Amino acid sequence: MSPKKLQSLSPSETEILRLLWPLRSGTVQDICDRLPAERDIAYATVQTLLRRLEKKGYVAHETKGKAHVFRPAVRPEKVIRRSVGDFVDKLFGGDPVPLMMHLVDECSLSAKDYERLKELIAQAGVRDERGSS
Repeated sequence: MSPKKLQSLSPSETEILRLLWPLRSGTVQDICDRLPAERDIAYATVQTLLRRLEKKGYVAHETKGKAHVFRPAVRPEKVIRRSVGDFVDKLFGGDPVPLMMHLVDECSLSAKDYERLKELIAQAGVRDERGSS
């Protein structure tokens, strides 16, 4: 992926990319076969979404015989970082604290989840004290 900033993804593009990541590579039919049964998406629509993802730099393809085999060009972590960043910017003006407070208030978190969050906060504090983030 070039250093350019990733473009935003539509919900359908995100769905297709999420199906492709665990496959590591696949044809349009491979993606169609992994769509939930209740999703009635035409083969041509999946093909169009993969082409859009390729144009945006999220996937690449190679031709094997008559088939185009697509593979992710961007790691999930990078897409998550971009998508969550966009969400926080749009909904919370760039401040992640209200989002975190909402998640803690509204989600069912276990004691183990709270312990993990405490660990992450402590680790972040250590990084900040050292002057890096």
